[in-house]
Amino acid sequence: MTGRLLRIVIGALLPLALASCVLTPGKFVSKLTIDADRSFTFSYVGEVIAIDISDELGKGMGGAFSGEPSGPGADDDGKAEPKPTLWKSAAQDSGTKDRTDNDTDKVDEKAKAAAKKASAEARNKAIAEALTKEAGYRKVTYLGDGKFDIDYQISGTLTHSFVFPYNVDAEAVFPFVIVEVRANNTVRLKAPAFANEGSDKNMGMDMPGADQASSKLDGVFTLDTNAEIVSQNNEDGPATPGARKTVTWKATPLSKTAPMAVLRFAK
Repeated sequence: MTGRLLRIVIGALLPLALASCVLTPGKFVSKLTIDADRSFTFSYVGEVIAIDISDELGKGMGGAFSGEPSGPGADDDGKAEPKPTLWKSAAQDSGTKDRTDNDTDKVDEKAKAAAKKASAEARNKAIAEALTKEAGYRKVTYLGDGKFDIDYQISGTLTHSFVFPYNVDAEAVFPFVIVEVRANNTVRLKAPAFANEGSDKNMGMDMPGADQASSKLDGVFTLDTNAEIVSQNNEDGPATPGARKTVTWKATPLSKTAPMAVLRFAK
């Protein structure tokens, strides 16, 4: 069910992502407190990284235009055929012009790169502004080069599912944490962004930029609850300080399994 909810969220916002970026966690500390009476508090303090998906799509398409030579100038093995001797003189005469054209191309490429970076910086500043208008964001600072400093905390009652982050104006596409309310007095939580699940197609995670996103992971996610823990996937199991139970996951580029747990409420 959580996988289906994740696919719905990503599917609804994917057109925005393809035109812009995905927000992913960097260095962070996050905590989710859920009580047996359905009250909850979620916090995330640390870095958020904006990854330009158009770059990843371009890399994926790049192979279609590179590699072995093809066309009339290549033989059956994909190797370029040598030019006839009579062509050498003409090729040498055009050498100076080719160098001039190459220099012009390099200037154009630098100009395009500068324009693209300026556009990305403007977009990221707009994302920061959009996030500051949403409840829960106590601080949003854009640090430059796609990095944000975030201080987020929100409390409520789990009468409906909860997703963080979810902001259409900010074009935040990739959910960090999902809490799905079920009909049998249980909730299922998963934090797909806190692990390297870029190849998990069943969860809808096979998307451009997923591997790049996980490479920046450096955080700790803690579940704190006095509700019944039906299941959880931390091999160390829950700690039990007093009447409460805590489960702590570390998020690194080597983390292959996203934090997951199922809790049961008193009613």
